[in-house]
Amino acid sequence: MNRRNKLSMLVIAITTLGATALFPTAAQADEEQPTTRELLEQCDDGTDLCVFHPSGLPEDSMGEAHQVGDSAFNCTDKTQRSSVGWSDTTGETNTVGVSMTAEYGFTELFKVTITASYQHSWESSHTEEQQTNVEVKPGKVGWITREAAMQEVKGTYEMHFEDKFYGHHIWYVPFTAKGPKPDTPSTKTQHTRKMTKKEKKQHCG
Repeated sequence: MNRRNKLSMLVIAITTLGATALFPTAAQADEEQPTTRELLEQCDDGTDLCVFHPSGLPEDSMGEAHQVGDSAFNCTDKTQRSSVGWSDTTGETNTVGVSMTAEYGFTELFKVTITASYQHSWESSHTEEQQTNVEVKPGKVGWITREAAMQEVKGTYEMHFEDKFYGHHIWYVPFTAKGPKPDTPSTKTQHTRKMTKKEKKQHCG
């Protein structure tokens, strides 16, 4: 059985619950505990079973608004339409702080699970390029901001070990990842304001 088929089977596996551990309880406070990354790096490379259980549908949101491209300064006495060229890349964040494109068992399992559960792939990074027009009145500066469409997936990795790992055969590891939403356009907004004296001197002479 190849690795992808194996992972696909794990996505739909139904397991019997036994002695389990999450992140440390009061009783475990004095015990040595693995980090999230130490646990997840064992996924499919030290476990009898590793499966990711999403908790509900992905949560949609918009990323932080930020300027893309250069500012357009109008030093003339007529309204100017400027075409601002820009390229902007949106990345992902997650509990572990590693890219889901990395060659770890838990990252591959996550992507397979997302595809099986929601019928679309996970994007670790998305780059958008565009020419956007902005109308700038005399004595003003214009610029473009962009907000990327994002999706957040929350869930839990269930991990079974033949031999105890940090004192337990079964671990449950909470995991959250947020990344660009596939095939969803971002929001672009035009802005203008009056130039400052310093900007007039610098850009208009």
